[in-house]
Amino acid sequence: MTGNDQRPEGQSLQDSVADAYEQNWVDHYAPPDLKPYLRLSRVDRPIGTWLLLLPCWWGAALGAASAPETAGWLTVWIFLGCGIGAVLMRGAGCTWNDITDRDIDDKVARTRSRPLPSGQVSLQQAAIWMGVQCAIAALILFTFNWATIGLGLLSLVLVAIYPFAKRFTWWPQVFLGLAFNWGALLAWTAQTGRPGLPAVFLYLAGISWTLFYDTIYAHQDREDDALIGVKSTARLFGDATETWLRGFLIATVVLMSLAVIYALSPVADPLKMSLGLAGAWAMGAHMNWQLSKLDIDNTQTCLKLFRSNRDAGLLAALFLAITIFV
Repeated sequence: MTGNDQRPEGQSLQDSVADAYEQNWVDHYAPPDLKPYLRLSRVDRPIGTWLLLLPCWWGAALGAASAPETAGWLTVWIFLGCGIGAVLMRGAGCTWNDITDRDIDDKVARTRSRPLPSGQVSLQQAAIWMGVQCAIAALILFTFNWATIGLGLLSLVLVAIYPFAKRFTWWPQVFLGLAFNWGALLAWTAQTGRPGLPAVFLYLAGISWTLFYDTIYAHQDREDDALIGVKSTARLFGDATETWLRGFLIATVVLMSLAVIYALSPVADPLKMSLGLAGAWAMGAHMNWQLSKLDIDNTQTCLKLFRSNRDAGLLAALFLAITIFV
């Protein structure tokens, strides 16, 4: 294998996708006819689902902590509903991304093994699969209040635009951040009944976090992207990447801290406030650890650090969830 293709030698395009987890259940246990569709949805690469879900959990937990009278079974359903919705909407978004990028993906080593460029599914089949996922996700969305439903429908605009961003801007990671962190606004609104300034700060923190982790991810494709003219912050920052990432780290911690402060100040509980802020700083500490290990010229290291952001986001989610119960 060459370039960024990370499949073991001898493994065919039909057996796996290049950057899938080696022991993922799709490759080993899913019915053969369903495998290409699950791969379109990135079920074999669950890190993206986590990165979409975690801002939802931040918003729901911080909303419940700031308005204790709303906490309860509603919070449980928001956590569960967002979990199911994240799988479906990440799958739909990735399917849309692969549809729009089908003529680019076959030119990049890491992506040419995906179902569309490798011929495992047709364009029509992919489009139908995308529609099925969106329809099921809509059933979950319609269980929430009207403000949340409106926000959910509005998010489709961002999802539709994102795949084209790398064609017209050096900052496509901003558009990914706008789409992937919308759940912070949505879940806060589902929990509290209306949007709020803390949710906006949480949303901005998530966008900064996305700029951090997706720049690391984009360094895997830097050379291929340069050859085909695709833009990214990885190409834009180049050797200055670590300096930029440190700035995104600081912005993430500061913005999440502001979200906690604005949300929990009216509650006037020092313990809640301390725990919420601890979540922001624990997440920042994990991001700082990533910087200490970063090697932008090592694709395996970049992929490993990118995936580790599940743990970074979970640290914040854990502390924010604890604030509900103290």
